[in-house]
Amino acid sequence: MRDATDQAELVRSGAASPAELVNEAIAAIEATNPELNAVVTPLFDKARAAAAAPDLPEGPFRGVPFLLKDLHCHSEGDPMYEGSRFLKEINWVEREDTVLAARFRAAGFVFCGKTNVPEFGILPTTETEEFGAARNPWNTGHTPGGSSGGSAAAVAAGVVAAAHGNDGGGSIRIPAAHCGLVGLKPSRGRISLGRDMGDVMAGLVNEGVLTRSVRDTASILDAVMGSTPGDPYAAPALPGPLVAELTAEHRPLRIAMRTAPPGRQYETHPDCVEAAQVAARLLESLGHGVDEVELAELDADGVTETFLQRWGAGVAWVLDYWSRRTETTITEDDVEALTEALADLGRGVSAADFLTAVEHHQVLAYKMAAWQEESGYDLILTPTTGEPAPPLGTFATNEEQPLMPIVRATPSAAFTAGMNMTGAPAISLPLHWTAGGLPVGAQLSAPYGREDLLIRVAAQCEEAAPWAGKLPPFTANVREYDL
Repeated sequence: MRDATDQAELVRSGAASPAELVNEAIAAIEATNPELNAVVTPLFDKARAAAAAPDLPEGPFRGVPFLLKDLHCHSEGDPMYEGSRFLKEINWVEREDTVLAARFRAAGFVFCGKTNVPEFGILPTTETEEFGAARNPWNTGHTPGGSSGGSAAAVAAGVVAAAHGNDGGGSIRIPAAHCGLVGLKPSRGRISLGRDMGDVMAGLVNEGVLTRSVRDTASILDAVMGSTPGDPYAAPALPGPLVAELTAEHRPLRIAMRTAPPGRQYETHPDCVEAAQVAARLLESLGHGVDEVELAELDADGVTETFLQRWGAGVAWVLDYWSRRTETTITEDDVEALTEALADLGRGVSAADFLTAVEHHQVLAYKMAAWQEESGYDLILTPTTGEPAPPLGTFATNEEQPLMPIVRATPSAAFTAGMNMTGAPAISLPLHWTAGGLPVGAQLSAPYGREDLLIRVAAQCEEAAPWAGKLPPFTANVREYDL
């Protein structure tokens, strides 16, 4: 399967036109969606018109088909449902692009559709009452993860080479791990969330992409990153373009590895431990030093409770946000049981308690930064998730205990959520598969603002242990341009 960089080169060289690539992506969506349910809003007519337009932007990805996750990053004139029955029933349509959507367009991408998400992005799976379940192309009985599950399923199946995602507790990295993809959560403030909002959940949420190659991740972030006036955060400037790190001179790094989950609330699944160990052996073969560490900072008291306070308050805010925008009060009858239960929890969090939770995570960020500086470790290696992709239905609604799905989600997000609290960048790489054929990710995290280190090391791993040839059993048919 060609990555987005290769597809863009087809257009530049004249070997393929934007219209040809877009038509093939549309055919792939139509062929795979009955099984994968990855795309919930087709934008086929608009995509064909954009691909044929003489003013298609001359960006680095001119004419490359792309999918937007149906959450936060909205596009002018297109429906926005966020996995919600309420928004679907009123057929909510956005009036303008977000900053990021406009940057994707300027880069030359052509939007072919919007991808499936859990309601308001809450869970690490993509199953809703209104839109149904997105399915993992490696095993369609299992989840592709969430909340960027539709995007991950589409990229893994070869429908498109890259798709938008965002990440408030692991929502890029978890689907990347479950679907055998590259998933980078950038540093807080690296990509603008404007202009409807300065941040989401007080800085937990970050924008990004899911791709099949490290070079696509680097090149796309180069094209879309940067703050815009009014943003509450701005990540430190990088030393240069991320694409330069793909071939940067190798220097040995010190890497700390831990496979026990923060808080040690459960045992990490052996396949996920093995994923980190596989990554460690590969990194050592590349000349890096890897040490197993305790890293007690990850076991700080109150981290889980304060994250849930912020998450619940965020869900309550989301319902208020959409009530204001639609001028219609959203009631418990309009949302899923988990959504209402979390919102109810959030409504019980006082302003002082919320700010205390934010403070708790800010102190954690200081402690983690100090530990890395004092210890001399450049990166931290963990499994991406505490368990391989669970079967669909694992996070099903529990009417008697409506918060149970979010409790059950702990193994999925335990290794990823910490970087949302601290704002540090982290990447999931597809370096291991279970005996049953499910991908399992390894996560590398860097100090705040150091995506360059992650891209450099990820590119070394990809060259030494390439994953491009590993394809899931369920893929789009090979087509003329092998998208």
